[in-house]
Amino acid sequence: MTDFDWDDAYSNGKYIAGADDFPPRWAAKALALRTDRITKGRAELDLEYGPHARNKLDILLPDQAPNGLVVIVHGGYWLAFDKSYWSHLAAGALARGYAVALPSYVLAPEVGIDEITLQIKAAVEFAAGRIAGPIHLTGHSAGGHLVTRMLCGDLKWTSCFVERIAKVVSISGLHDLRPLLKTAMNTQLKLDATTAESESALLSATVLPVPTIAWVGGDERPVFIDQSRWLARDWSNAELVVEAGKHHFDVIDGLENPQSALMRALLG
Repeated sequence: MTDFDWDDAYSNGKYIAGADDFPPRWAAKALALRTDRITKGRAELDLEYGPHARNKLDILLPDQAPNGLVVIVHGGYWLAFDKSYWSHLAAGALARGYAVALPSYVLAPEVGIDEITLQIKAAVEFAAGRIAGPIHLTGHSAGGHLVTRMLCGDLKWTSCFVERIAKVVSISGLHDLRPLLKTAMNTQLKLDATTAESESALLSATVLPVPTIAWVGGDERPVFIDQSRWLARDWSNAELVVEAGKHHFDVIDGLENPQSALMRALLG
C-alpha cells in the first residue's frame, strides 16, 4: 500500500486528548509511590544490572515477604522514558504481595532493539536472582514487545527461569516490527529487514509454552489492535483481550488496582 501513511498509523498522541499531560502525571504518581516505599524501607533503587549508566532497575517490595516477582518494562518506542515514570504501576502487584522490578534500558539510536532485548533479559535475570518465587512479566508498547521477546527460544534461558516464569501480559505490544521499517522513526530505530524479523516475537520459531495475554485498548489505533490480534492468532499459548474504552495512554491504569481485570490477568 504505497499511499498508506505508516507514520500516522503508529502515532498515538495526536489521537489522545490531553496527551502531553500524561507523562508529567505519570512521573508525579511514580514519585509518590517510590517515596512511600522508601519511607517504609521497602525500596531498592538504582541497582546496576549491566555496565551502562541506564542499566539500572528499581525493586519495590511489598509490606510482607514477597509472593514472587513482577517485572514491568516501560514503553516509548524504544526511544524515550526510563523507570522513574512508571513506579506507580507497581501498586497493584505490591498490594497483592509481589515484589516489582522496573528496569531502565539504553535507548535507540544509541543501541539497536536487538541489544535492548538482551538488556531486558539481563535485567530479568538480575531481579530473579534477588526475589524468589514465580516470575510474571508485563510491559507496555515497546515494553510489551520486550516481554514477549523474553519467551522466544533464541534467548536460551536457564532451566530455572523456564521453571519459574508463570505469566506474560503484553499491553499494547508491538509483536511484528516489519511495519516499522516504513516509518520515519526507523531513522532512529535503525531496523533493517533482518533485524525487524529476528526481533519480531510473532515470527519466533520456538516459544516457551507460558500463558500469554495480548492486552490492548479498544480505543487504540487500529494497528495496535492488529498487533495484539496477530500474537493471539499465531501463538498457541496466547489470548487476546480488548479492554473497551481504553486508549494507548490509559490502558496501563489497571496495573495500579489490585482488583482490576488487568491485574487478575497478570496474577490470577
